[in-house]
Amino acid sequence: MPFVHRIDPVIADIGGVYLWWYGASYTLGFLELHLWFRWQRKRLGLSLRDVYALSIVIPGCVVLFGRLVEVVFYEWPFYSAHPSLMPAVWIGGMSTHGLLLGAAVGTWWFCRMRGRGFLTIADELVIPGAFLMGIGRIGNFIDGQIVGSVTTMPWGVQFPDAAGFRHPVVLYDGLKNLLLIPLLIAVRRRNPPRGIVLAHFFFWYAFLRIFVDFYREYPTTLLGLATGQSLNIAMALIGLFLMWWLRRRGTTGAAGAEAEAEVADAASAFLQRVAFALILIFCLTMPSDWTQDVPQRYGKRHAGMRYSAVYPHVSE
Repeated sequence: MPFVHRIDPVIADIGGVYLWWYGASYTLGFLELHLWFRWQRKRLGLSLRDVYALSIVIPGCVVLFGRLVEVVFYEWPFYSAHPSLMPAVWIGGMSTHGLLLGAAVGTWWFCRMRGRGFLTIADELVIPGAFLMGIGRIGNFIDGQIVGSVTTMPWGVQFPDAAGFRHPVVLYDGLKNLLLIPLLIAVRRRNPPRGIVLAHFFFWYAFLRIFVDFYREYPTTLLGLATGQSLNIAMALIGLFLMWWLRRRGTTGAAGAEAEAEVADAASAFLQRVAFALILIFCLTMPSDWTQDVPQRYGKRHAGMRYSAVYPHVSE
């Protein structure tokens, strides 16, 4: 039966700071990533300090590059006029492909700092990463953002500010992402060459999303296609290339050396925990909509949600 979307995307308003269900999906996803690596750390040869460092670097890069790709590829006309708003993730706008790029950069940086093998860590990261991206799409749906094409299917959804009943395309994509988890675990259990689990994630995430995005309406284009579709095709091709190249190399999937002794300085360990907790809390302030959509859409339900209150020089 068709569903009319009336879900409030805001969890709470604390002194004018909005906490969002979409941001909560990042908080839960990053927490799950941390717990996953704590569970797997001895097999991977990681110390507890390594796990905390990974849990800080990767979320930081994910948020940074998710925002960067959104600004450059999706919202450049707006941000070129309002450059001071580029880092303002708390007023909306993140790119899924940017999140993936950020995860790759964060993994590389962590491995460079800690002397770990990039492909070993990346193979493990994509499993909790698929979970994060799955629940992130649920957050998108709660926010009423990313609408699909008009449909007469019985599960169509009437989204805020979108005419007609639409495909709940973010739920399709979220289900696809969650179904990647058992696939990736099955691939890993076969002890493939290092990097093959990562390659499977790249290919299946992007290849299946091509079909999901047939039902999505993109407001921007890249190379003659919807922006997301161009990035999907590029990512799927990269995944196929990696599968071929890594199998040709035939490097075994050994995890590496035993974990280093846990002799961390107490103050340093405490600071790591505080930094990780602050990241989880900060993520709650992130809405999912494009920057310029947030006040128009959600201001109807939360009258104080206006740029002019914080950025008087920006016209809405």
